[in-house]
Amino acid sequence: MGILRISTGSDMEKEAGYSRAIVDGNWCFVSGTTGYDYKTMSMPDNVVDQAHNCFATIRQVLTEAQFKLEDIVRIKYYVTSRSYADAVFPVFGHYLGDIRPAATLIICDLLRPEMKIEIEVTAKKSS
Repeated sequence: MGILRISTGSDMEKEAGYSRAIVDGNWCFVSGTTGYDYKTMSMPDNVVDQAHNCFATIRQVLTEAQFKLEDIVRIKYYVTSRSYADAVFPVFGHYLGDIRPAATLIICDLLRPEMKIEIEVTAKKSS
């Protein structure tokens, strides 16, 4: 089986030359995913709503790749303000509380000012 490239259809993926996810055997690498609703290409103002959108996109991509949230082994969260951490921790727990992958939270700037959170995941199917 070769490498499978998955796209959400976002113009940014083509313009910047990346795939939303890469599947290589039992591994799935999901690119940093921001809070856009890719059906409407809109971004909510609230970091909590953006976090839910991130997980909706990640879940959709994992499903397309024949993975599930339970296969996530590594996750990186990028937020643009320390003040957002307490707001999004319950969202993380909602989706991953029983899965508990290795995780990192990084405070940083993101590409566009409306982006408040970006989430990147690595998933692996059990042998």
